[in-house]
Formats: sequence, structure tokens, C-alpha cells
Amino acid sequence: MTVDETLARLKALYFETTQATIEQAFDEAIDLLKTLPSEAERERAAVYMEGLAEMRQEWRGGRGTPKRPGNPARRRPEAAPKPRK
Repeated sequence: MTVDETLARLKALYFETTQATIEQAFDEAIDLLKTLPSEAERERAAVYMEGLAEMRQEWRGGRGTPKRPGNPARRRPEAAPKPRK
């Protein structure tokens, strides 16, 4: 695959990807990016890669990194009712 064909495929992935296909498209895009021989060509592909990464993060619900649950020790305990006199 030539550089131009690789860039064309990245562009197609960017415009044709759906929420159902984003993981496969992202994986393919990474593989294609690795085939580009120079930094200048990788820079040309960057806009599509960034777009795919953004779509992936949005469609995964921003789960790019695991969310840490709140620290239960820092939560306020529920106040017990005060005894009546």
C-alpha cells in the first residue's frame, strides 16, 4: 500500500466509522499509522488519528481510563437521629 493509499484509508475510516465499528477502526488505524515511513507522513495522518481517538473516547463514555470510585472513608456518615429529651 502506498503512502497516499494509506492516508486515503485513514480518511475513509474517519468518515465511515460508527459507534459500532470504532474499536475495529481504531485498531486498523493504529496498524496503518505504523506503516508510514516518515514523521512528515505521520503528521499528515495525525488529524484523522486524533479524530478517531476523540470519537472512541466519546462513544466509550469517556472510559479511556478507569474511573476511580469515591473514597468511602471521606463520605459523610449519615447522621443518626438525635434522641429526644
